[in-house]
Amino acid sequence: GPVVGGWYKVLDRLVPGATKAVAVKKMVLDQGGFAPCFLGCFLGITGAVNGLSVEENWSKIQQDYVDALLTNYCIWPPVQVANFYFVPLSHRLAVVQCVAIVWNCYLSWKANRL
Repeated sequence: GPVVGGWYKVLDRLVPGATKAVAVKKMVLDQGGFAPCFLGCFLGITGAVNGLSVEENWSKIQQDYVDALLTNYCIWPPVQVANFYFVPLSHRLAVVQCVAIVWNCYLSWKANRL
């Protein structure tokens, strides 16, 4: 929550405005920069917490990362464009958390598959 909420504040400072073009620019920054980093960190931390060795964790990340990122790109871009265009900053995190319930279930399944 706090990381994503802070990220949205940064995006609003980097790309001010509320037009459709601004919403698309924010989505591109979010999905091109934040999402790949967040996903890699999530998979790495999950592997470490699950007791994988560094080698096992790296192998698991290599196995899962691209598929998870491609799935991310099927779900999040339309959600984020709508979120950045229609939803005020103070409510964006709540919108994302509603969608994230399903997304986090997928990520948990993906990260904990053997």
